[in-house]
Amino acid sequence: MVDVTKPVERPLSPHLQIYKPMLTMVMSILHRITGAALYVGTLLVAWLLVAAASSPAAYATAMGFLTSWFGKLILFGYTWALMHHMLGGIRHFLWDTGRGFGVEEREWLAKATIAGSCALTLLIWLVGWSF
Repeated sequence: MVDVTKPVERPLSPHLQIYKPMLTMVMSILHRITGAALYVGTLLVAWLLVAAASSPAAYATAMGFLTSWFGKLILFGYTWALMHHMLGGIRHFLWDTGRGFGVEEREWLAKATIAGSCALTLLIWLVGWSF
């Protein structure tokens, strides 16, 4: 018969308190967060389109919110999330081709994703503001 009084010792599952946070780990988490944030931003775009198709009053309400300082802040964040998620997808596509798995390449791609998403967001908003 087996002695069932002694618990079986199993290894702990790795978690964030064991692993030292690395840039690529943070980028993976951020990629998931931006993907979820894009759902919310897309709801705002859908709201604007439905309001434009509904009536001038509904469109004025939607534009009133989106052109307020809070609406612009949300749209700026939506633009950054879109650019960051897009560049993260390109980074994953490069990995799918078998490239960029070295330590230096992974770090460079992560830093390029951060810098590129910030630069593209600013460029889009500067171009948009000039019109």
